[in-house]
Amino acid sequence: MDSVRDIKLTDDMFERVGIDEEYSEHLEKPSITYWADVWRRFKENKLAIFGLILLIVVIGTIFLGPTIAGKDYQYIDASIKDQKPSAKHWFGTDDMGRDIFTRVCYGGRVSILIGLLCTVAMFFIGSILGAIAGLKGGWVDNFIMRIVEIIGNLPYLVIVIILTMVMGRSIFSLVFAMSITSWVGTTRMVRGQILQLKEQDYIEAATALGASTGRIIMKHLIPNTLGIIMVDITMSIPGFIFGEAFLSYIGLGVRPPQTSWGALASAGQQKLMFYPHELFFPCLMIVLTTLSFHLIGDGLSDALDPKLRK
Repeated sequence: MDSVRDIKLTDDMFERVGIDEEYSEHLEKPSITYWADVWRRFKENKLAIFGLILLIVVIGTIFLGPTIAGKDYQYIDASIKDQKPSAKHWFGTDDMGRDIFTRVCYGGRVSILIGLLCTVAMFFIGSILGAIAGLKGGWVDNFIMRIVEIIGNLPYLVIVIILTMVMGRSIFSLVFAMSITSWVGTTRMVRGQILQLKEQDYIEAATALGASTGRIIMKHLIPNTLGIIMVDITMSIPGFIFGEAFLSYIGLGVRPPQTSWGALASAGQQKLMFYPHELFFPCLMIVLTTLSFHLIGDGLSDALDPKLRK
């Protein structure tokens, strides 16, 4: 037995067999996190990257444009009204002699702000109610889903118009009116995801350890549904921007002297035959912003799809 114990094992005594060098090199690659892998796959989508660059250009123009142009969006000069685009007025002037480029930039801030605020409200209300309904089940789930069905069946446009007329024309009233029914789809989507996730072992373990409902929702459920929620967010923002533009177009948007892309498009439509540039530029910004968000949303949808992971 002592002689057996004295034997020293060295690498020369063994031979490696059955090792695929290509597979071995693949295993030696450093591991990356989930979101790093999502970003890697997102970068491979050229249209998504184009949409991201386009959105950065649009936002940069909106916030830096007035400073570069050096003009006030409210300044009126009747001597230069209805001028075509020129070196001095890049987008021309309107019927009151105001610089359209500066007004388009300021209107873009209002439109995007409304879109973001409505999306945030939709995200928080829909995510929390959907998570509670899916996790609790029983009468809580039935109660929340009955509310969802009632609000979801309300005529959206009629509700928005009534609330806007009652509360007045302001950014707050627009956000409230547009958000009051927007969370319905998010609630249903999150609830469906939660019904699948709550059967996982780590959820049952957290429940057994006495974790509160709020902790389970915020620490475990919401983060694991964030992928599909992000896609929903990127698709919802342009929808809210277009909705605000429509309300402003029919005269239910922000009150002057504030403006938005929809208000500018409404004013430009009245002079389309003679001064088409007054309608073209605000509509162009709406189209570019909507296109960029949809391209980003498509890219995120592919990047977050587990079936497409390599």
